[in-house]
Amino acid sequence: MIRRLLPLIVFAALALLLYAGVRMNAGRDTSAIASPLIGKPAPAFTLPVLGDATRKVSGSDLLGKPYLLNVWGSWCVNCREEHPQVRALAASGRIRVIGYDYKDAPEDAARWLSELGNPYEVNLADEDGRVALDWGIYGAPETYLVDARGIVRWKFVGPLDETLVREQLEPQLARLGATP
Repeated sequence: MIRRLLPLIVFAALALLLYAGVRMNAGRDTSAIASPLIGKPAPAFTLPVLGDATRKVSGSDLLGKPYLLNVWGSWCVNCREEHPQVRALAASGRIRVIGYDYKDAPEDAARWLSELGNPYEVNLADEDGRVALDWGIYGAPETYLVDARGIVRWKFVGPLDETLVREQLEPQLARLGATP
C-alpha cells in the first residue's frame, strides 16, 4: 500500500517545496542578476576601437573620471529600445558613456550607429566576446557604472529606461559626485 502512495507523497512534497519557494520570493525582483564585480576593480582589458582596429583602448585609459560602460549590439532589439535613454545620458554631460559593441560585425555596428546616432565617447569592439567573460557579460544590453578609480559601482542587465535611471542610476551618480 505504501509503495503505491510513494509517488503521490513525493509529488506532494515537491509541490509543497515549489509553493514555499514561490511564496518566499513574492514581491521580489527576481530578474536582477547580482554581479560579483560590484565594489571591485573593473577587469583589465584592451580592446580595439570600433571602426579603427589599429587604435586600442584599455581600462587604464578610462581611469580618472567615472563612466558608464554600455554593452550593445546591432542585433539586439532591446538595445534599440534603450538607445534614446543612452543618448540622453550622454547629452546630459553628467557621465562619460563608453560603448561596448558585443559580438557584432563592424559594418553592422557602424550602420546601426549611423541610423540611430552615436552617443558614445568611444566604442570598444569585442567581436568574439572574450573580454566579456571577465566582465560577466551575459548579453546585451547591460550597463556598468565604473568610478574614477576603476571600481565597478553598479550593474544593470536589460534596457535602461527613465524610471530605472531616476530610481537606480541617479542615486549612484550622486554618490560619485556626478552632477548635471
